Amino acid sequence: MFRRSRVAFGLCAALAATSVLGGCSTGGSKRPTADLAASKVTTIGVNSYLWRATLDALSFMPLLQTDSNGGVVVTDWYVNPQLPTERMKVTVSILDQDLRADAVRVAALREVNRGGQWVSAPVAAATTQKLEDIILTKARDLRRGSVTG
Repeated sequence: MFRRSRVAFGLCAALAATSVLGGCSTGGSKRPTADLAASKVTTIGVNSYLWRATLDALSFMPLLQTDSNGGVVVTDWYVNPQLPTERMKVTVSILDQDLRADAVRVAALREVNRGGQWVSAPVAAATTQKLEDIILTKARDLRRGSVTG
């Protein structure tokens, strides 16, 4: 019994030594590569690059609700000072922990002021698509900056 535990201890020590020293025997000149999936190891429940890019892209609008675990950002109504008869409200959902094109969904509501009443109006599909593109571009730039920087 004493011999078995000694053998097990020796085997564990040998494995530990090879895993620790194994990284040193690669030639010494190679640098470790950046972890491209580092965004998955965060304290929030969604891709951190997409989350930060969403907050950055919507920074000009008042935020009503943010949920980093669920990946939802809801803005309050925003009135463009150059077009005071129109207002927008945006909801962004981050659907995945990976930085992918289909990991972001944008929904928008638009209202126009007619005679003092806010009336629902259609939102062009290009508007939500453009906002998704802006968020994805910012997220890719953030990721590129963290990998190369």
